Amino acid sequence: MSLSLLDQSLGQLACDIPGATRAFHTFHLDFCCGGRTSLREAALGKGLDPLQVAETLLALKARGDAGHDWRNEPQTRLIEHLLSRYHARHREQLPELIRLASRVEQVHGARDNCPNGLADLLRDIQQELESHMRKEEQILFPLLQQGLGPQAAPPIQVMRWEHDQHGEALERMLALTDQITPPANACNTWRALYRGLEEFRDDLMQHIHLENNVLFVQALDPQA
Repeated sequence: MSLSLLDQSLGQLACDIPGATRAFHTFHLDFCCGGRTSLREAALGKGLDPLQVAETLLALKARGDAGHDWRNEPQTRLIEHLLSRYHARHREQLPELIRLASRVEQVHGARDNCPNGLADLLRDIQQELESHMRKEEQILFPLLQQGLGPQAAPPIQVMRWEHDQHGEALERMLALTDQITPPANACNTWRALYRGLEEFRDDLMQHIHLENNVLFVQALDPQA
């Protein structure tokens, strides 16, 4: 039965199986920007055994944990959720992460394992993400709330492209921070920074997943 999952997309599996996104984090599989990639292709691209990943997903499916399926909700409610849970949260997260990263670089910048350049990267992410969210809030979401999904194809294409840019920025963040792994002797500020980075990474990936694999799909094809 695990074979039946291998040719399904990561985005589809993230929607269908509660807990799949946590498993994808564990395997470092990109289910948001890479949501259209098949499980087989994504696993092989990371040097993983596709069957091992599929078996993990099957175990989650068999467990049957309850999960909120946003595909069953009206678009307006999903948009409200995106605004309150993710747009507002990112605006809270990034200033504090920038402050912590600046402090760590200032105090520990001479150490080989210090994530030098992280504060500047986070400032770039903040600027790009703020611009992106404003375009959604001022242009795309109002179109969708008016029931004009099929006419929203051009802005959706732009948003998908920008999501890919956010995904690349997250990859740079992971490379700078040893996959968000603090060194054994990291100070409390350093550890707080990495806890915040992990939360931000998880939130942004879930945010992009809900837009790419649920909101945009349903907007362009109301029968999906």
